[in-house]
Amino acid sequence: MKKVNGWIITLIVISGLLLLLLLLIIITKLTITLSLYHGNDNDHFLIKFRAWYGLVKYKVEVPMVKLDDEGPNIVFEEKTEKGKEGKGKEKDKLKKETPEEILTSIKDFQELVRHVAGFHRIVRHFLSRVKLDDVQWQTVCGTGDASTTGTMTGLIWGAKGSLMGVISGYMNLQSMPQIMVVPSFQKAIIQMDFSCIITFRVGHAILAGIKMIKLWKGGKPDFQSKPLSSVSEKNQTF
Repeated sequence: MKKVNGWIITLIVISGLLLLLLLLIIITKLTITLSLYHGNDNDHFLIKFRAWYGLVKYKVEVPMVKLDDEGPNIVFEEKTEKGKEGKGKEKDKLKKETPEEILTSIKDFQELVRHVAGFHRIVRHFLSRVKLDDVQWQTVCGTGDASTTGTMTGLIWGAKGSLMGVISGYMNLQSMPQIMVVPSFQKAIIQMDFSCIITFRVGHAILAGIKMIKLWKGGKPDFQSKPLSSVSEKNQTF
């Protein structure tokens, strides 16, 4: 009888710990810092994930993007780091994306939208819980000709204003975006520097994923890209 009671107590403790862990995950705030720089032939992309007041950190850095000499492919270097910045484990990878792979990823996204009823409604509801802060977006542009540079500057201002208007309708802006367009009349140049901070609770992302699974329709998906093709293969085995 004592052994049975001991097992029951153990199960209750384990169940309580699992529920506590699940609750912690659901209420956890995830902070994502994005940084993108493009300057003629120089490109740099950085994304940082942070949770639990910095106890959990993950960084992905793409310091180099260029066209492949062997064909119309995009080659980029990817660096990942887990743990504290400068002290975590780093991994470097050289990746190549072909035009076919990019088109396949676009088709997979269309397949996902087609199979999930109310996809846009689910995404919009999730984005309404997302906070966007510290938006910094600076562009330097020029064609070498004063009149066309002025026209380009106006178009970029208009595009930025429209895009930020759309984003503010979906996400919660926490501060006024700092947007700047600097014309360069002396030389042809296109340079962009963008950064922002995105914050949301992991539970809201999990809920959005559950809704997508619940509202799935139209039979088995036919994903072709590597990350999602395994999903199609698993569905075919059932």
